Amino acid sequence: MKTLIRAAATAAALATVTVACTSTAAEPPQKPRTSPLGAIRLVAYTSCDDLLSGLREHAARNVGAYGFDGGILPYAALAKDARVASEQADAPEHSTTNVHEAGVDEPDAVKTDGNRVITVQNGILRVIDTATRKVTASLKLTGKDQPGVSADLLVSGDRALVLMRGGDIMYKARDFVRPGETKYVLVDLSGQPKVLSTIKTQGSYVDARMVGSTVRLVTRSQPDITFPVINGEVPEAERLKRNQAAVRKAPAEAWLPKTEITDASGTVKKDSVKCERISHPADYTGTSLLTVHTIDLAQGLTAAGTDPISLAADGDIVYGTGSSLYVASNPRWWMPQPVEDTPQTNPEATATTPPSEGVAPAEEPTPTDPQPTQASEEPAPTPSELTSSELTSSELTSSELTSSGPSPTPTIPPEETEVHRFDISSPGAPAYVASGKVPGRLLNQYSLSEYDGHLRVATTLTSQDGENSSSAVYVLKADTLVKTGEVGGLGRGERIYSVRFIGPVGYCVTFKQVDPLYTLDLRDPAAPKVTGELKITGYSAYLHPGADGRLIGIGQEASEKGRTLGTQISLFDVSDPASPRRLSQLFQKDSGSTAEWDPHAFLYWPKTGLAVIPLFQQTESGALVLKIDDSGVSKLGMIKHPSNEAGIDRAMVIGDSIWTVSYDGVQVNDIATLAQQAWIPLR
Repeated sequence: MKTLIRAAATAAALATVTVACTSTAAEPPQKPRTSPLGAIRLVAYTSCDDLLSGLREHAARNVGAYGFDGGILPYAALAKDARVASEQADAPEHSTTNVHEAGVDEPDAVKTDGNRVITVQNGILRVIDTATRKVTASLKLTGKDQPGVSADLLVSGDRALVLMRGGDIMYKARDFVRPGETKYVLVDLSGQPKVLSTIKTQGSYVDARMVGSTVRLVTRSQPDITFPVINGEVPEAERLKRNQAAVRKAPAEAWLPKTEITDASGTVKKDSVKCERISHPADYTGTSLLTVHTIDLAQGLTAAGTDPISLAADGDIVYGTGSSLYVASNPRWWMPQPVEDTPQTNPEATATTPPSEGVAPAEEPTPTDPQPTQASEEPAPTPSELTSSELTSSELTSSELTSSGPSPTPTIPPEETEVHRFDISSPGAPAYVASGKVPGRLLNQYSLSEYDGHLRVATTLTSQDGENSSSAVYVLKADTLVKTGEVGGLGRGERIYSVRFIGPVGYCVTFKQVDPLYTLDLRDPAAPKVTGELKITGYSAYLHPGADGRLIGIGQEASEKGRTLGTQISLFDVSDPASPRRLSQLFQKDSGSTAEWDPHAFLYWPKTGLAVIPLFQQTESGALVLKIDDSGVSKLGMIKHPSNEAGIDRAMVIGDSIWTVSYDGVQVNDIATLAQQAWIPLR
C-alpha cells in the first residue's frame, strides 16, 4: 500500500475533506449510558486469602437468582496478504492461512507447508502428501461418543496442536461450539502421527495465536460453585440471597483454573493456577477468569506445563502481534430469550451452511449471523424484559434482598469494552502490560490494530431505540492503554460492518440502508480524522488489502432500502484518501459467502491477483474463482466438488494448483484452466 501511504501523507488532500454523517435526527439524540475512559490497573493478589476475600465479595455482588451469566453469553469471534513462504527449501510455492497480522498464525481447520496438507475434521487428523495427492497418515482423536467435535490446527514443523472445542455454548467463528470435551492435543507429525500429550483446561476455549513456534492459548472459566437447589415458588430476591451465601462460603479452589496434562505414556498431571499468578483490575465481577497458556511446539511441554497466568476478567476477542497479545471483553448481549431457545447448527454441517431457500432477507442484515441474507437486528430489551440474573447486587437495596421484598428492577449497564494487553516478546509466560476500556462494542479482532506505539480500537455504541447508534475509532497508548485521541460520528443510526487498519490509514464500513466507506487519517494519534467517505448500496463485511492503492471488499449488495440481494466483491481505489471510489463490482444474485464473516475462507494470491471465496446460492454452490487486478474484478469460473451436500470451506494455492477443502473431501484443480486434477475423499 505504498501509494496509499504516500497519498495519506499529502496534507493538502487531507485538508480538503470534512467529516460527513449518514443521517441526522430531528429530535436530540438519545445518549447511550457511558462511563469515563481510563486505564484499569491490574493488581496481583498477594496471597490465597487475599484472592479468596476479593473474589468472594465481587462474585457475590454479581451472582443472579439463577447463578452466573443468566443471559446469553457474548459471541466471539475475525489479514494480511496470503504469504508466499515455506519452512522447507524444497516445498512448492504456496499460500498460508489468511491472518490479521503477518507472522502471527491463527488456528484453522486446514494447514499446509507446501509438501503436506494437514486437516482435522470430525475428530480425525489427516496428512495429505501434495506430490502424490493421497492421504498418507491419519489419527483419530475422539471417541465414538464425540462425533462432529469442532477443531482447529496450529502447525510448526513436525508438531501440530489440535484445539478441540467443547463445553459452554459460545460463538466461535460464527459457529456454535458443539457439545464435547474441550482439550488440546499435541501431535508429532514426523512419521505416523502420534499423540505426545493431551491438555485439558477448565473452562471454554476463546482463541489462540502462534508466533514462531510458541502458542498463546486463551481460555475463559467460571467459578466451580454449586448453588442450592430451590424447589417450589420462591421469590427471586430470596434465590439471589441464597446464591450469594453460597458464593461467600466457596473456597479459593472454586476459582483457581485447573489444568490436566496426560503425556504419551498415560501419566496424568493435575495442577491449578497459583494464587500469586492471578491478577485483577480495580473493578471486576469475580464471575469469570481469563487464563493464558503458553505452549512451545518446538520444545513440547516442559516441567512448567502450560505456564498459565490468569486475571479476573472476561474476554471473547483475541488479537495478536509479534510482541503483544490483546484480549478484549465485549459487553454482554442483553436478550430476554433463554440460551436453550437459540438454534443450534447441524452437527453434520459446517459454518458454511448456505442461506435457506424461500426466506426473504431482512431490511437490515446482521454480519454476525451465519446466514447473511436472512439476518435481522434484535431490538435491545427494555429494562422490564431483563431477568434478575442480569443484575448486580450493587443495584439492589437491602430490603430487596429479603424474601418478602419486591423483585429487583433491572437496569442496563454501560456498553463498553475492556481491553487487556500482554507482552509476549520473551519466552515463557506473557507479562501483563496494561488494561483500558472504551465505549461501545467491537465487531471482531479486525476492530483492533497496534501501530507505532498505539492501539486503534473501532466500536459501535448503540442507543436503545437503534436510531442514534454511532461508531468511533479510539487511539490508545499501547503501554498504558490510556486514550490519546478519538474520532466519532461515524454512521449515525448505523453500526460497523467491517474495519481494516493499514499502517497510518484506517477504513470503516457502517451500514443500515447504504454503505458509507470511511477513510481515516491516523498519523496523529491525538487528532485522528475522517478524510473521505463513499456511499454505495450494500456493504462490505470483510476488507482486504489489494495492490498499491487498492482495497478489496467482500459483502452483500442491497437495495436502497437496505434489503440484501446477494454477494458482491468490490474493488476500491483508495489512493486518494479524500476521495475513495469503487472501480469494479462483481455481483452474484441470491448468494452468500462465509468469507463475509470468516476471513480464513478468503484466499488472495497477490502474485497473479487470483482470489477464491466459497459461494452458496440456489442454483449452484462451490468456490468462486476471481481475477482482481488494478482496474477490476472478473470471474474466472466456479470450482465444484463431486457432492454438493457440503459446501467448500477453504482454498489454497500450492504450486500450479488450487486446493479446495469441504467436509466431503479435498479437490485439486489446475490454477490456469481450473480443470480438475484430483479428488481426495475425507469420508
